[in-house]
Amino acid sequence: MRLFSAQHVYTVTGPVLSRPVIKADDDGTIISITDTGGNLPEMANVEFYNGIIIPGFVNCHCHLELSYLRNEITPGTGLQGFLFELNEKRFNISRDRQKSAAEADREMAAGGVVLCADICNSPDTFGLKTRSTVRYSNLIEVFGIDHNRASERIKEALAVANAASDTGLTWNMTPHSVYSLPVPLFRKLKDLCGSNSLSSIHFMESEWEIPFLRNHSGPLMDTYRHYIPPGQKPLTVSDHVTAILEEVTSSGNLILVHNTFITNEQIGALKKRPGLFYCLCPESNRYIAGKMPPVRLLYEEGCNIVIGTDSLASNSRLDMLSELKTIGAHFPEINLETLVRWATFNGALALGETSWAGSIEPGKRPGLVLIKNTDLVNRRLTSRSTALRLI
Repeated sequence: MRLFSAQHVYTVTGPVLSRPVIKADDDGTIISITDTGGNLPEMANVEFYNGIIIPGFVNCHCHLELSYLRNEITPGTGLQGFLFELNEKRFNISRDRQKSAAEADREMAAGGVVLCADICNSPDTFGLKTRSTVRYSNLIEVFGIDHNRASERIKEALAVANAASDTGLTWNMTPHSVYSLPVPLFRKLKDLCGSNSLSSIHFMESEWEIPFLRNHSGPLMDTYRHYIPPGQKPLTVSDHVTAILEEVTSSGNLILVHNTFITNEQIGALKKRPGLFYCLCPESNRYIAGKMPPVRLLYEEGCNIVIGTDSLASNSRLDMLSELKTIGAHFPEINLETLVRWATFNGALALGETSWAGSIEPGKRPGLVLIKNTDLVNRRLTSRSTALRLI
């Protein structure tokens, strides 16, 4: 058993507590939380920390298997340039993929991540996930613009899913994006996802997605032209809202990832879809396009916001606190309690894991993370803020 305290504790589902005592079992299960009213009594064996204790982070979007591409992709080329270079390099880098993924997994864990929604295109990371202190929600991704190969793409994804099952991992199948699946592939996938507990899809990461869907024009079309057979017209959906409401399974929760160029109209039209969450990956957006997502718009519209790091192909590190620091620096009107909720409880809610993660409550095993070097008076992160996983 261990006893913890700090200047502030964000339980997330309860009030912010000043100098409480958290009693945790050896396996990390929270036994009790004692509100001292800020007057911490002298107690033996209390581990007191200068800073804020929060629940473990929930990373709602990652591609762990792409960790070997750290520092390999040119920043600032836009989504079309990023995708072209990614496809050119992902099979031509000699770096040890499993070692790179294992290093990234350890970095995430040390930075406070306890739960992660991870996109999988191969079984490369499955072995390390069985040994990790991070629990993974595995999303087997499906894509392929050539509608003649729709059945082949489904077969490939099922092979990855079967490998996950053989390793003892749980999984859901999910589409890559609105623009990278033709309608025949969307519908074959939807038929397989009727019992999904979770789906995830890249959404409005580029402004060029709209002309791509509308009339197959623009820079994104220039990138995908290499993967479309000569003379074939892409059988894509006509718009983003139609794709989400009609072509993606309505089963379980759905995470829309990035939303860098999302519009008011899209947000309004999508409110009819229950279980919808909006994942922000600001460091990735800045790496690829030099642009922040419209955080204020999503916040003011009452959207369920969660946070992700994306991959090391488009980020220098898988650090959830860095994502929060970036949002806080660009949108100072959003307070730290709200940011922490997005990165903990909302993420656990999206992934269906609130029974143990997302908040500091008796009976849960959410992990405890210390955030140091904060502005304690105004409860804000600073450029010097760091995160350390305690349990």
